[in-house]
Amino acid sequence: MDTTSFTKKTIGVETVEPALTPPPTGGPQTTFAKKPKLGAGKSKSKKRDIPEGIWTKCNKCETMIFDKELDENLKVCPKCEYHFPIGARERIHSLVETCTFEEMDAGMTSVDPLKFVDKIPYAARLQQHQKATLLKDAVLTGLCKIGEHRAALGVMDFSFIAASLGSVVGEKLTRLIESATEKELPVIIFSASGGARMQEGAFSLMQMAKTSAALAYHARHRLPFISVLTNPTTGGVTASYASLGDLILAEPGAMIGFAGPRVIKDTMKAELPPDFQTAEFLLNHGLIDAIVSRKEMKARLIGYLDFLTVGKRTATTVS
Repeated sequence: MDTTSFTKKTIGVETVEPALTPPPTGGPQTTFAKKPKLGAGKSKSKKRDIPEGIWTKCNKCETMIFDKELDENLKVCPKCEYHFPIGARERIHSLVETCTFEEMDAGMTSVDPLKFVDKIPYAARLQQHQKATLLKDAVLTGLCKIGEHRAALGVMDFSFIAASLGSVVGEKLTRLIESATEKELPVIIFSASGGARMQEGAFSLMQMAKTSAALAYHARHRLPFISVLTNPTTGGVTASYASLGDLILAEPGAMIGFAGPRVIKDTMKAELPPDFQTAEFLLNHGLIDAIVSRKEMKARLIGYLDFLTVGKRTATTVS
């Protein structure tokens, strides 16, 4: 028969297991080598190999697009056709024949008649944007050739104080329209604006009437005006020359309206449709004539000019 043996335990003289004994405080500390994370070194070297600023994430479908591919596609997402913002010079380059753009009033700049100050003085804001965009103001105007057609072209640039309608913008567009009337040329204006330029007060609002009057005189001479609305076109620009085209075109997804949706919602006390104030909504309600992708814009403009100027060309041929 097996005998069970018991070890006598003395109180206060308990033996501590060696594995559980903490190291003495005065002695040398035991150090353990940290295990490197798998692939840590590899990922760091990979990041160093990829230069910054060569990829852009699409705001709509979130696809990463190679910048060179995006530029070659005129800043249009190749997957979902989202239209990224584009500068005035880039747009002109995509539309006109090589070396045919003759800029007008290139040195015209805004002044500060009201000595207006918001976060910074208006004069300082102008200098800030002129330096950042290399533009004198929010619009480039000039005479050019699109296909076989001579035309007067105005292109707004949203990066300059949200392409707001100030004295210089209104004056440059008015001079462009008057020059086109004198030379019997069609007018094409690409609009993109946040509205009137508050820093110029009533001087800004006067540009709405001035540009509209110039277009009325242009129309009296039976000369065409094509208005192209890009994202966004709002406020006083929408309420004046942008809505007066013989043809009104828009880029896909462009926001177009007078007041903002929040103001309209609060005024009407009603829920707005989900696609309210988009180019697609306006096309469905008959407020614009066509939605044209940026990649097709030049070809479509040539086709429209062929149609709108056929009478003028026939009369010239007969005479």
